[in-house]
Amino acid sequence: MKRDMDLVRQLLLKIEEHEHGLAPRNLPIDGYDDEQIGYHVHLMGQAGLLKVADVTHLGSASPEAIPVRMTWAGHDFLDAARSETIWSRAKDHLGANWASVPFEVLKSLLVKFISESVGISDA
Repeated sequence: MKRDMDLVRQLLLKIEEHEHGLAPRNLPIDGYDDEQIGYHVHLMGQAGLLKVADVTHLGSASPEAIPVRMTWAGHDFLDAARSETIWSRAKDHLGANWASVPFEVLKSLLVKFISESVGISDA
């Protein structure tokens, strides 16, 4: 299964909506099945975006986890990816292979575009 950064972003947005800081038990995302969501939650735990509970078992088709809460790094990435305009701009800038760029490259580009939008330059 390939990593889907659109799904990562949608999961973070959904978790942030939960009012108590803990992730909701059910995270349905239109167009994605439970296996895709569980796998991406697992990856997000590895990346430090979420604290997760690994629920992979012998019968699992893929590694899977359930989210517990978002981390500081998860909030930082979401703040960089929140704007649909900035998100689309980064995807357009990276072109057809945008989904296969390393996570840190995507995050750096998002931060760069946000910095530009608020008048902060690299100078």
